[in-house]
Amino acid sequence: MEPILIDEYDYPLADERIAKYPLQERDQSKLLVYRDGKVSEDRFFNIGRYIDSQSLLIYNNTRVIQARMIFHKQSGARIEVFCLEPSSPRDYELSLGSMDGCEWKCMVGNLKKWKQGILVLPFSLNGCSYTLTAERLSTQGNTHIIRFRWDAPDTSFAEILNESGELPIPPYLNRATEESDKRTYQTVYSRIQGSVAAPTAGLHFTKALLDDLRANGVETAELTLHVGAGTFQPVKVADANEHVMHTEIFSVPIGTLRTLRQKTGHIVAVGTTSMRTLESLYWLGKRVLQSRPTKDMTEMRVGQHEPYLTQAENITTEQALDALIAYLERTGEQTLHAETQIMIRPGYTFHIVNQLITNFHQPRSTLLLLVSAFVGGDWQTIYKYALEHEFRFLSYGDSSILTRK
Repeated sequence: MEPILIDEYDYPLADERIAKYPLQERDQSKLLVYRDGKVSEDRFFNIGRYIDSQSLLIYNNTRVIQARMIFHKQSGARIEVFCLEPSSPRDYELSLGSMDGCEWKCMVGNLKKWKQGILVLPFSLNGCSYTLTAERLSTQGNTHIIRFRWDAPDTSFAEILNESGELPIPPYLNRATEESDKRTYQTVYSRIQGSVAAPTAGLHFTKALLDDLRANGVETAELTLHVGAGTFQPVKVADANEHVMHTEIFSVPIGTLRTLRQKTGHIVAVGTTSMRTLESLYWLGKRVLQSRPTKDMTEMRVGQHEPYLTQAENITTEQALDALIAYLERTGEQTLHAETQIMIRPGYTFHIVNQLITNFHQPRSTLLLLVSAFVGGDWQTIYKYALEHEFRFLSYGDSSILTRK
């Protein structure tokens, strides 16, 4: 593969350009419009002007969990435990619904103060006092497998997190989580718990705006990809190809696949998480056509460099989607569950997404590489305009709608 020099995907982002708080009204943010190499601007509530009435708008319905917990040892040492993804049970729904204990892969702050022993976090629920315990089982790189147990009867881990956890807003906001973030750092359509970061492109939508789009003929559909902390991981190597992408679990209902098949050529992805999921579907469909996988989810996985090491063999988008639909019908499943580590960077050939709604991303990030790939390398034109015209950057910042070159 040709080297992707990360130094070529840098730009000056002053701290004052990073939006620390959202606007009071979600859909009042500025909207950068990119089509045919030209840039203009509008307001997000007018986004329907730039979406064809025959389009399918697909968004990620994941909901951010209160994944950060603060424990204190008897010595007074403060230990932060940040839940990244479930380990046992591996399934998000099963783990968050567990009533008697579960294990999660976590990041641990101030680890040097937690050599051994079990941490205890008191919490209250329905007027009664309980305790949550955390036991470190093993280490995996810079993460740790933590076993959680609690003494609150008939209480799920999701409820425990809601009572004792903290919403993990992005680190670059350089501020503590506030009560308002519990509302503003969730999309209006979030409903499936599991993310540790919001799919922020969707933060601009209101229910009224979605209703207006539907009234004008735009169809909508959902998928679920639980956003991991890896979304904030910077590229620290000179050649971005050597950066290790994080793996994320996603699910797509068969109804969404069927609608995708009908609307091929008119697909609008809300955010990079939806983009990565949708493009992963093509490679999964190709695999089904070639190998007829079993229900074992390890076979339903897209590797980081798979699109660049595998020939498409003239398999069309329609054929790939048909293969996935037939696979689910054959196995009796209503939802496709899979994993993706896909890296979308310059040189990638897009198969499914025609328009992308996305915020403005950090310099030297994999998300900036994705944007560059989508606009045929013209990312500097877009970001130069945004910087010169006072757009607000990152999670709580302004938005853009990009049409693929």
